[in-house]
Amino acid sequence: MKPLGPIPAGFEARDGVLVVGGRPVTQWVEEAGGTPLFLYAADRLRAQVARLRAALPPRLALHYAVKANPFVPLLELMAGLVDGFDIASGGELAITAKAGIDPRLVSFAGPGKRDAELEAAIVAGVTLNLESENEARRALALGERLGVVPRLAIRVNPDFDLKGSGMKMGGGAKPFGLDAERVPALAREIAAAGAEWRGFHIFAGSQALDAAAIAETQGQTLELAARLADECGLPLVHCNLGGGFGIPYFPGEAPLDLDFVGARLAERFERLPDVLQDTAFCIELGRYLVGELGVYLTRVVDRKVSHGEVFLITDGGMHHQLAASGNFGTVVRRNYPSAIATRFGAEVEEEASIVGCLCTPLDKLADKGGFPRAEVGDLVAVFCAGAYGASASPMAFLGQGPALELLV
Repeated sequence: MKPLGPIPAGFEARDGVLVVGGRPVTQWVEEAGGTPLFLYAADRLRAQVARLRAALPPRLALHYAVKANPFVPLLELMAGLVDGFDIASGGELAITAKAGIDPRLVSFAGPGKRDAELEAAIVAGVTLNLESENEARRALALGERLGVVPRLAIRVNPDFDLKGSGMKMGGGAKPFGLDAERVPALAREIAAAGAEWRGFHIFAGSQALDAAAIAETQGQTLELAARLADECGLPLVHCNLGGGFGIPYFPGEAPLDLDFVGARLAERFERLPDVLQDTAFCIELGRYLVGELGVYLTRVVDRKVSHGEVFLITDGGMHHQLAASGNFGTVVRRNYPSAIATRFGAEVEEEASIVGCLCTPLDKLADKGGFPRAEVGDLVAVFCAGAYGASASPMAFLGQGPALELLV
């Protein structure tokens, strides 16, 4: 049998059925009208935010990266828990507006912003994290034409990356941000043009579980911010330190030591150079806030044996859970945490592969894992489904359509 990833702590069973948000998942499925279904547990989100607030320095603001999960009811809840929101498209800007989020709490990063996106952001009062000199000049020209002072920051491509991160966002040649040595000249140009100077966005990597590596990168980020602020000759109003906090998905992975990260950052804040004394700092988290609060539920519609191997065929699959299928940047496929939700906590009885309903061998949610014997009608749960699930999967593939979603 191949091992399954670790189920996040705190999930329990009632009469053998997985409980989420205080109720058995069978009740949520009935209330939602069927499967596949994403459940997002509000109590787990509140607890995660409280955990972050307790571990990180009070000076550090907490932002939510909307790309992790843009479900509007989730954003509405998040608005009362965090200090700001980070978006990466005009579509996400519209979603935050639908959720009633103050646009002045929103920053907009991402390469390739179209003029219509820049214009909408400028009119709304969103901070633009500029990715190039060309983008900066387009934003300045649009602001002048609109008669609106744009709020502009520079996304910096640092000369380092986050060691051990699942996705490198900085260091070397990147489509993201401006190479560090070119930042001071553009910052002065922005200020001279009369824009509202908002500072830096420095993001080195994501999905890291090594607390020492994250702490080291945060230290490097603060040093780079201080050096660039000195070279710019401008007050550094705000600095987004990026994110990078990971969650364990795969066998053998352990949770991030958040207390270590918080303690090290607090030490660095106590000895900031003069140029950073008045700077407002934030950290941008998506997956770490919402990843573990989500559970994807799909129903077994067939059970078959082929050449001695058991296959549990479900009504869901990779069109909702591309990452769990191993097709979202994974080099070697490993099993996400998963279970038979209607036999939760029962003893392992067999080796089985959980597959979806798509006509492709890529559609596999668990490969030869150990499970209690499941029959047609049982519910399968895939955990760590709160981030990059519904919004990062090809839901239109083969005409299958989206899954249901509930905040519970």
